[in-house]
Amino acid sequence: SRHLGSSLLKPLKMLRATLSLSWLSLAFGETFTLPALPYEYDALEPYIDEQTMRIHHQKHHATYVAGLNTALTAKGGAPAKGDAAFLTELQKSAATTSPAMRNHGGGHYNHALFWVNLASASSPSEPSADLGAAIDDRFGSLEGLKEAFTQAALSRFGSGWAWLGVTPDGALKVTSTANQDNPLMEGLDYSLEKMIPILGLDVWEHAYYLKYQNRRADYVNAFWNIINWKKVSRNYEEYAKKGKAVPPTPTGSGHAVEL
Repeated sequence: SRHLGSSLLKPLKMLRATLSLSWLSLAFGETFTLPALPYEYDALEPYIDEQTMRIHHQKHHATYVAGLNTALTAKGGAPAKGDAAFLTELQKSAATTSPAMRNHGGGHYNHALFWVNLASASSPSEPSADLGAAIDDRFGSLEGLKEAFTQAALSRFGSGWAWLGVTPDGALKVTSTANQDNPLMEGLDYSLEKMIPILGLDVWEHAYYLKYQNRRADYVNAFWNIINWKKVSRNYEEYAKKGKAVPPTPTGSGHAVEL
């Protein structure tokens, strides 16, 4: 029927757009390709609009992927095909390797993790019992976490990210980083909480300006409606709690697409 055809059209268009970018990268023998989103571009409406998602993923994230491939080529010794494990491994030394590795390597990892930690508000979730207990222990409640995280997001001057993660002593904490830095990077020249991040929020203006303009606080507040707590809980239980950095894949997130 006409309705069925139109309902299939959007996911097919999204897949075609992402595959075209991926095949372009493969044609030039590049290490990393832009990962597909595990949901449609309009899935996060009304909290993040479709146009922002398209531009953010297809333009901004794609630019970081291309820049990372260029940096790896210049450095030499990169594998023929990059995966989530290799991308995660790169973060530790990215800041001390080169500005390009720091900016583009961080940009790719941060965005790849950001996407898979989100889900449609029509599929609400909550922290697992294990993560929930850790949140209560550190912040008093989920509302306490929201307050601390929001403060980190709003106090980050200019562009950057807010993070929830596990510190070396096993505690949950929040922090923020500038530009495309993340807490996995060693040698950053400013103060932050060292941690393995399990949840991050992009507070660059390109992440929210079309819908929220200069109202970052409204964007941060909206973010809590689209967190995929199933995925964040897995990040905590299977990786960060065990001292392992989180690979940015949608595995275990409950998304229809498992990449």
